[in-house]
Amino acid sequence: MVEILSVATGRQGLFEFTAQLAELVTRSGVEEGLCSLLVQHTSASLTIQENADPSAKDDLENWMNRLVPEGDALYTHVYEGADDMPAHIKSALTSSSLSIPVLNGKLCLGVWQGVYCWEHRHEGRRRNIAVHINQ
Repeated sequence: MVEILSVATGRQGLFEFTAQLAELVTRSGVEEGLCSLLVQHTSASLTIQENADPSAKDDLENWMNRLVPEGDALYTHVYEGADDMPAHIKSALTSSSLSIPVLNGKLCLGVWQGVYCWEHRHEGRRRNIAVHINQ
């Protein structure tokens, strides 16, 4: 089963979509298999992170913005805005795809793990994530 999941991002930052993904897994009827995801954009990424304490998410976002600052004089790809090239670098440093085992019809995530789309642009968008669930 392959579906495109749409995740709305309101701004730069981490947006959890674990519940939407879990629903797809349930609908697939797969009891044991693999859930593969691909974000179909070059300025957003995917990650599995803590979903219990929001300060972990805030720290990740702040750390990444410090690591890849806007306005670096080395950037030449700047015609789409000051956040565009940093967004591409952040995406390259993180991950455009994930694989999560499916066990007993559920995502095999840890207790405090959530699946996130990481928006690297300032302006929010709808991000498409291709999801493939197989046995």
